[in-house]
Amino acid sequence: METNQGTPRIVVGVDGSPSSQAALRWAVRYAGLVGGKVEAVTAWEVPGEASWSAPAVDATFDEEEAEKLLVDEVRTVLGDRGAALVRERLVHGHPVGVLVDAAQGADMLVVGSRGRGAFRRALLGSVSQQVALHAPCPVTIVRPDVSAD
Repeated sequence: METNQGTPRIVVGVDGSPSSQAALRWAVRYAGLVGGKVEAVTAWEVPGEASWSAPAVDATFDEEEAEKLLVDEVRTVLGDRGAALVRERLVHGHPVGVLVDAAQGADMLVVGSRGRGAFRRALLGSVSQQVALHAPCPVTIVRPDVSAD
């Protein structure tokens, strides 16, 4: 699978959950096999916006801190060498819309099978399920146990 630029682009959703960590590891391994590049995307919503998907965070928590957490998450999961292969991106919005938009022109979108919790999933539906229905490219859904190193 190659984009018009010749380098496969793999987008992966990162939310700090064990399954998103597994998805990140899977995406980096896959990119290595196909000579691709990885873009780790996290959705950012301000608590109190009209959505249940925002993480419960301190009111003083800001976007700069969220960006640092994303970079730290990638580095923790992949190590310094692996993290150097990934471009991190924090985007404001609901996770489904953010990931579907980020996947425009991508060769693959990778997400974890479970995210922030059963209560939200019951109210909103699974992010991975919605992404699989609406993504403009193939979607791989990774279970946490798949990437055991």
